[in-house]
Amino acid sequence: MSSLPEAKLDVLLAHHASLEAESLGQLTSERYVQITRELAEITPLVEAVKAYRSAVKEFADTEALIADPATDAEMRSMAEAERDELTPKIEELVQKIRIALLPKDAMDDRNVVLEIRAGTGGDEASLFAGDLFRMYERFASLQGWKVEVISASEGTVGGYKEIIAEVQGRGAFSKLKFESGVHRVQRVPDTETQGRIHTSAATVAVLPEVEDVDVDIKNDDLRIETMRAQGAGGQHVNKTESAIRITHIPTGIVVMMQDSRSQHKNRASAMNILRSRIYDAERQRVDAARSAERKEKVGSGDRSERIRTYNFPQGRVTDHRINLTLYKLPQVIAGEALGELIDALTTEHQAAQLAAQGAAAA
Repeated sequence: MSSLPEAKLDVLLAHHASLEAESLGQLTSERYVQITRELAEITPLVEAVKAYRSAVKEFADTEALIADPATDAEMRSMAEAERDELTPKIEELVQKIRIALLPKDAMDDRNVVLEIRAGTGGDEASLFAGDLFRMYERFASLQGWKVEVISASEGTVGGYKEIIAEVQGRGAFSKLKFESGVHRVQRVPDTETQGRIHTSAATVAVLPEVEDVDVDIKNDDLRIETMRAQGAGGQHVNKTESAIRITHIPTGIVVMMQDSRSQHKNRASAMNILRSRIYDAERQRVDAARSAERKEKVGSGDRSERIRTYNFPQGRVTDHRINLTLYKLPQVIAGEALGELIDALTTEHQAAQLAAQGAAAA
């Protein structure tokens, strides 16, 4: 009835039982936290497996009842009705389990470095970049995450030319990773007297926050320069060489940080972003090769790809990768309905993974 790896499910159930038994014993606080976290992760899957096996047994019993010549007509009719109810229930549980068994992205639980840059469209693009940042900030707040601005360059009439922030929270990368790409806005600017619709864009990059162990950066590969900070900041900016520019020579990736008065803090922030960008560049390269093979667009990591359009006159948001249009732009921009787009993208990505898994098994 299903193509589930039953032996793998047996191992999962045994592991869950052993964790539950261990949790009742004498444990260090560290081990208790570890077990509690792992149980929280696998319990929904274990419950689905138990429900699936129970339904399969019930289905087999019902089939046996129907096949038994001694079963009277009324009982057989009831059994057939029960069988018809069990079939979609089992199919739904099988799909749920298959999705839960998909290989996890090692970075899914990581914090995120969120980078938003104004693209074409001048002041309007900066204003739109500000709208996008506030959208993600509100969405993060609804998830119980914390957002901390690392660096910001404000637009001349508001918004941002560029803003970099850290989003801290469990599962932040798993939720936000499909947001990378070009976001386009169509609306009538406040300064437009003829009521003409202008189109502008902003680029979003969502990078997992990585540790030293995730990326091997050799000191010899870095060129580190200090300089005086530019822009606002009073007399201080002219006195101290607190700004840092780090160039990773093999990849040509450059990060400049000047927001803190402390050179040490600027250097730490710059290295944090540099690690994420180097990791992301390699990830994009691998994803692009894999995407070319599978023709999969969701999550391809292509920063130049136009992924979504926000049309204010029509009140709609369209995600071009999955051809999904929602006529609830105010709620999306407010961060409230962004989850609907994210969930749809996640579902599409999982479907593509399942299809690829099926093709590999064939």
